[in-house]
Amino acid sequence: MKKTIKEQKAALIILLSNIFIPFLGIGLIVPVMPSFMNIMHLSGKTMGYLIAAFAVTQLLLSPLAGRWVDRYGRKKMIIIGLFLFGVSELIFGLGTHVSVLYLSRMLGGISAAFIMPGVTGYIADITSIQERSKAMGYMSAAISTGYIIGPGLGGFIAEYGVRMPFYFAAAIAFLAVITSIFILKEPLTKEQLTEISANTKHTSLISDLKRSLNPLYLIAFIIVFVLAFGLSAYETIFSLFSDHKFGFTPKEIAAIITISSIFGAVVQIFMFGKMIDKLGEKKLIQLCLIIGAILAVASTVISSFLAVLVVTCFIFLAFDLLRPALTTFLSKAAGKEQGFVAGMNSTYTSLGNIVGPAIGGILFDVNINYPYLFAAVIMFIGLGITVMWKERQLAESLVKN
Repeated sequence: MKKTIKEQKAALIILLSNIFIPFLGIGLIVPVMPSFMNIMHLSGKTMGYLIAAFAVTQLLLSPLAGRWVDRYGRKKMIIIGLFLFGVSELIFGLGTHVSVLYLSRMLGGISAAFIMPGVTGYIADITSIQERSKAMGYMSAAISTGYIIGPGLGGFIAEYGVRMPFYFAAAIAFLAVITSIFILKEPLTKEQLTEISANTKHTSLISDLKRSLNPLYLIAFIIVFVLAFGLSAYETIFSLFSDHKFGFTPKEIAAIITISSIFGAVVQIFMFGKMIDKLGEKKLIQLCLIIGAILAVASTVISSFLAVLVVTCFIFLAFDLLRPALTTFLSKAAGKEQGFVAGMNSTYTSLGNIVGPAIGGILFDVNINYPYLFAAVIMFIGLGITVMWKERQLAESLVKN
């Protein structure tokens, strides 16, 4: 019998902190990147390549990291991931040559590949089926909160030097490593890890990708890709769209993003579990896809600040609810293979994050409205795919658990 969330409070707080810190670190450096570009004499193309280096490395390592999470344990992979994240931020802060920055971003991608499946698998292991959706909602809220707090805190820290946010991110990551070593306990026994490892011993990246085509997982993984693809295409051009079409100032754009993120995080914390209980994962995912697609189209015809704020709040909310709903479904379907499923979840997310911004940017150059309309089309395609999603498959997976 698994303990309740209240009984697992200490472990859950540490886990949520561990997933919060990398996303806080990502947000911390946002305000200083223009200044950093000038200091290092970096072009926009180089900055794009640095972002791609992170995403590609995470994409390539995620399946392998997922198998290691199942083989060597959740705790070890989380600690290694946090340590690598700290090292990557420290290297970036100290870097004086672009090759060092590429090394930093690649280490960052590896760290993300370890942390995400490690934390997701750990949470799934210590929560019951009934409480898992609530815990996954907390995890998604921790990610969103990191994004919210990061830029503001980074701007404040940057007053003490343009490289200070990187050093601060490294420091809190190393602190999280120490805390996790002493407080977290591996949720699975050696026997359980050995059993899971025996089932995955002969697997490879190619075999893992083939396993992800299992009908039990496939539709959810496609939706994961669609979500990352559509969201990244939407978010990549949001600032450009708001500036070019509406003439919003950076302060107004920051206000819209911050308010929308806070709104999404609050709903996740207090309402996500209840919405899953009432609607179930499939209906909630379909509802979010419908709302997201309709509002993406609406974004091309509205003009006032208030209208943009309201529409953006609900689009971000739809995306914020989609992520934990999909993660919850996959964790329920995974049984003892939490690492594999979480790793492939990260793989399909990375793939969407690589392709989405590239296509969004190309379409923006053709027509300012096309990226939003494209995101809407992608979400409608995702909605059509969910029609093939059989509830029986989820029921069968729950029997295995």
